[in-house]
Parts: sequence; structure tokens; C-alpha cells
Amino acid sequence: MCCPKCQSENVKKFGKDRNGNQRYRCRDCKKTFIEDRPRPLGSMRLDFAKAVYCLRMLLEGTSIRSCERLTGVNRNTLCDLILTVGERCKVFLADHLNSLPVGDIQVDEVWSYVGKKERTKIIQHDDNPERGDAYAYIGLERNTKLIVSWHLGKRSDDDTWEFARELQKATVGRFHLSTDGYKPYCIAMPTTLGPRIDYAQIIKVFTNPPKEDQRRYSPAQIVEIKRDDICGHPSKALTCTSHVERSNLTVRMTCRRWTRLTNAFSKSWKHHEAAMALYIAFYDFVRPHMTLKTTPAVAAKLTDHRWTMEELLTAIAA
Repeated sequence: MCCPKCQSENVKKFGKDRNGNQRYRCRDCKKTFIEDRPRPLGSMRLDFAKAVYCLRMLLEGTSIRSCERLTGVNRNTLCDLILTVGERCKVFLADHLNSLPVGDIQVDEVWSYVGKKERTKIIQHDDNPERGDAYAYIGLERNTKLIVSWHLGKRSDDDTWEFARELQKATVGRFHLSTDGYKPYCIAMPTTLGPRIDYAQIIKVFTNPPKEDQRRYSPAQIVEIKRDDICGHPSKALTCTSHVERSNLTVRMTCRRWTRLTNAFSKSWKHHEAAMALYIAFYDFVRPHMTLKTTPAVAAKLTDHRWTMEELLTAIAA
């Protein structure tokens, strides 16, 4: 332990601050200071071991109130924990998921909503842009199962272009790209990624269900699947979105606020985005993939071992 002012090692403990951090005082220059070390939870006073336990519960599909009942941690503290850790995860992912060599990327969007559904928002004439439907654009590497890029926004041209730019920054080299039939992809992806991609779309044609089937929660029947080559020389064998669609199921099973037909949803956009960033960091670096028998980050050679939740929190705070 050295004094940050005079670099002297002649220091002593000098009580604690209001956040419980150990203070020190230099015997030579009388400077009072706190040890400069990563603080995984920021200014939160929640016990670190309990915070890890709460996060692991929340990342296994447990709701906020269920976690409150099981751990005794107030729901407002849990929301603050998600926001603090999630915002750091967003910065961490932006720093580490860039210029990655990839071979086959599949892209899809996961629907959710913030505050209220888009239909209710229109009926109530609510102009708040941070309410209503929210789509998480996800780019998954087929071989390593790594989520290399993501973006939370509306299902619009602007957000599609923003996701394409983020996918460009996250990848390097030429790769195969598959998306669904969403039309803005046809312009955004070739324009942004240029000659780096062999790009094809999977277009699914559904039947028009009768009125009695529309009342039930069940997907429409697929009558035809088309393949449309957009640019480059896409492979028919590689043109597929099944892996990223299966990843979307993992999102819905892991994050309670993405689970359909429940009363769990985000009330603010920043908490929704923080929860998504937390999930992706957990999925890429901590949670072992059943097919890979390790984490996607290890398969992509971003790390040499599977991280623990404690290691992730320490890394995002560094």
C-alpha cells in the first residue's frame, strides 16, 4: 500500500467511509485516501456474495419479486443491481466484442415491450419513444454460438442500420450471413458490410389462421420457405436462422422480462437494455453451452477458461 501523493509506504488504517470502504492515512504527508481497486458493485453496499447469488437467480429465469422473497433483498435494490451491472456489461461487451474473426453469422430479432405494448400505446396516444415494443437484434456466430453483436431498439430502418454498423465493428474478414425476410436488411447489410459478406435471406410464408385460432397463442402454420440470395456467393447449406432462433428461446427462458404470457416486463428502457447486456455477458462468458460443453467465449478463444460470475463482475469493473 502506497500513498498516492508522496508514494510512501508508511501508511495506517484510518477508519471507513460511509460506504464501508477502508480508509488509510499516510504518516509522512498526512494524506487520507482509499485504496484504488475495482469495485464490482459501484457504490452499492449490498454484500458481494449475496449480489452474485441474486444475479445468478435472476439469470435463471427468476422474477424480481421471487428473488426478493427468496433472498430478502429489496426489489428496488435488485433493480439498482441490474442497472449498475448491466450498464457496465454494455461497456465491457463493446470493448471485447470487436474485430472478431467469424465464419457464419445468423441474425434475428427478439420481441419484447417496455411499459406497455405498442397497440396499447397507440390507443392511449402515448408519444414516449421509450415505451412500447422493443426488439433486440442479435447476431450469433453459428460455430462458436457466440453473440457477437446486439442492439436494442424498435423494428425500424434506423435501428436496423444501427445494428448493421455494430455488426461491422464486431467482425473482421469475410463471412456468411443469414437473416429472416425483414426488408430493411436487404439494403442495410450489403451497404454497411459491402464485399465482406455472402448474404442470403430465409423467407417463411405463413397461412392466414381462422378467427378462432387467432385467439389462441400459437404460431401460424408455415406453408413455404424461400431462400433469396442478396449479395456475394451464399451457400445453400449455410443459409439458416435455426441456431439464432433457438438462442432466442434461451433468452426468453433465462430473462423473466422476455418470457411470454406473464406479467413480467420492464418499466423503463434503461433497465431493459441493462438486463439484456447482463444476459449477453453471462451467456458469452459464464454459462456453459450444452453443445459446446464450455462457454462461447472459450470456443471463440476470447478467454482460456470458463468464467465465474465473480470473475465477470470483477472484469467489468476493472
